[in-house]
Amino acid sequence: MQECMAQLDEGIGLRKLVVYRDAVLTEAGEAPARPARRASVAAVIRNPWTGTGPSADLSGEQARVGPVLARLLTDRLIASLGGAAEIEAFGKAAIVGAAGEIEHAGALIHTPYFGNLVREFLQGESIICFADTRAEAGETLVVPLWHKTRASTRSHYQTVSARVSDAPRSDEIVVVAAASTGPRPHPRIGDRTTDPVVTTETLEVAPS
Repeated sequence: MQECMAQLDEGIGLRKLVVYRDAVLTEAGEAPARPARRASVAAVIRNPWTGTGPSADLSGEQARVGPVLARLLTDRLIASLGGAAEIEAFGKAAIVGAAGEIEHAGALIHTPYFGNLVREFLQGESIICFADTRAEAGETLVVPLWHKTRASTRSHYQTVSARVSDAPRSDEIVVVAAASTGPRPHPRIGDRTTDPVVTTETLEVAPS
């Protein structure tokens, strides 16, 4: 097991991987027309910028760590959900420990070294929904998802909650990739591409 984890680490200080899966079987007493499976994969890594100041250059570690995380997380998402072609919605998130800056969370997920590769590995085209924060160990983070090729498709607007009970420690970052194989259980609120035009004039609402 130690040898296996050493191979996974690839120099990024990987301490733990957490995989979460669920499937909604009924909603409001009925089975969904298209039952969806959802999954999230969280990697707990050491924060490569702990102890640096707000003027520190983050680019070197972004380029080194981001691609490793993208491959590590998407490989497990794909395996959990039956293949990249099965995945219809995706999202990403990061939680930085108390000794880090909120910018450290963003530095790992809001760059092409991570985001572009996650998109490519999951066969998507949309900008990836995201959440990031700084928190103590065990904090729950709600990860938003939307359609991987048609971001305006409201049926796939949903969330996955991610939590690692003992992370992040103060000098760690938890990086999450999440996905779903389908829409919410009974989607019926229309679509942004077919919405009527709604303004204060069409509703005859006077501006305040």
